[in-house]
Formats: sequence, structure tokens, C-alpha cells
Amino acid sequence: MPPLRNVAIIGVGLIGGSIGQALRQRGLAGEVIGIGRRQASLDKALAAGAIDRAELNLEAGVASAEVVIVATPVDSIADFVQQALAASDETTWVTDAGSTKTAICADVGPSAAKRFIGSHPLAGDHRSGPENARADLLDAKTVVVTPGETTPADLANRAQTFWESLGANVVRMSPQQHDRALAATSHLPHLIASALAAATPDEWLSLAATGWADTTRIAAADPALWAQIFSQNKSALLESLDRMVQQMDQLREDISAENWSQIEDTLQQAKRTRDTLGN
Repeated sequence: MPPLRNVAIIGVGLIGGSIGQALRQRGLAGEVIGIGRRQASLDKALAAGAIDRAELNLEAGVASAEVVIVATPVDSIADFVQQALAASDETTWVTDAGSTKTAICADVGPSAAKRFIGSHPLAGDHRSGPENARADLLDAKTVVVTPGETTPADLANRAQTFWESLGANVVRMSPQQHDRALAATSHLPHLIASALAAATPDEWLSLAATGWADTTRIAAADPALWAQIFSQNKSALLESLDRMVQQMDQLREDISAENWSQIEDTLQQAKRTRDTLGN
């Protein structure tokens, strides 16, 4: 991808900061502008090498940008996208990094289809903030790009090239397909990790070893952010949760009936599924 003149990032936390670091280290932008509400947070982004310039004023920050990435919590993304579109040049295109897509794309509206396309980098950490950003966060990771029915092919191609230039592998699917898939592979796992952590009595925590720690690691992420994600993807999450409840009910029945051969078959199937990831 030819270097961009200016890239603006609204919300320079872990994801936004990692995108900024990657752009700067790879020489893909003449200037990376960080836009936020608090100067203290922007100062951290500057210190982390995630941005070249900090702006508290959104209009000033996006005015000269060729690309704008909105990397804020999901309940504010649509509003920031609309502000960025209104304040930037007609040649500027906008994307986001939200974990849900259907609600965001619907709230932005079809009139923005020529300049906005949804994205979701499948990368992150239970830690937050630009101080935890990493320029290699997207290396070999998947970014889902979600064109709508009226999204121009050129815009989808530009978004794919942008993410690939940061080291990511791009998958395209509709916002609705994205939300159903991520409910199963991301949102439900977080819910289960949180449920396990909440169900563990405090007096037994001293006996929690690596299995418990590995399984509950993602439960340490920002609760307010994840409550927003669950709210925006409610239907798909409930569908995935119903499948999990059915599986757990079957396991409970098999344990109660001492059907150990069936339990082993289920564990073998689970192992085969997990082993397909190869890591």
C-alpha cells in the first residue's frame, strides 16, 4: 500500500494505539493523529509512540485525514463515525474496530455506504490503554471486513489492503454473518469465562492453578465494554448460549448416569475441535 498522507484514530487505546504504532513503524502514514476526550490519555499514546499528534477536537483531527479509524467502545462508534464523515473531505473513508457490526452499520445508516465500511480486528488483550499497545498486535491475525449490499467494491478493496498492510489476514462477510460467528467464537467465551470466575468461591481461589487462570483470563477485561458488546449482539449471543446450555445439560445427564464412555466421546470431539487450531 502506498503511504497515506494522514491517518486519524479516534480512540487511541490498546487497539487504536497498536494500529498507530504499526502505521508509524511500517512507514505507512506521513502523520498519525490521535483523537480523544482526555489529554492525559493522548499523552500516554504519544509516549507509547502510537501517534504523531494529539487532538481533543474531532473536527480538527479528521480534517486532513485520508483514512479515519474509530476504535472506541461499541456504543459510541456509530456517533463518532457520523461525526468523522461530516467533518472530513468527501475523499476520506472511515472504518471502525468494533466487536459488533450489525447494530453499528445500521446506526451509521445506508447513506454512508460510499465512505464507511465496518471492520473488526480479531486481536486484543485483557489489558487496555495505549501503554499496552503493540505494533505487531495484528501480525497474522484476522480482520473481518463487513461490506454491505451497497458498499462500493473499491472501498472494500481499500479496506482490505489497509489491514493487510498492517500484517493482518482479511476475511469479508456481512455484518449479520460476523455477529453470529463472533457470538460463538468471542462473545460466548467471554461470558463463560466470567461465569466460571463468578462461580468460584473466594476461599478456593488459593487452589486455582493454570487451568482456571487460562480459562478465566479474558474475564479480567473491562466489564462495561463487554456489557455493551453483549447488548449489541443480544440475539446471536442468546443463540450461542442456548447451544452451550444444551451441551452442558447433556454433560450433566451423562455424569449423573455415570455414562463415562459418552463423556470420553464428548471430550475426544472437543479435543479434535481444539487441536484444529494448532496452537
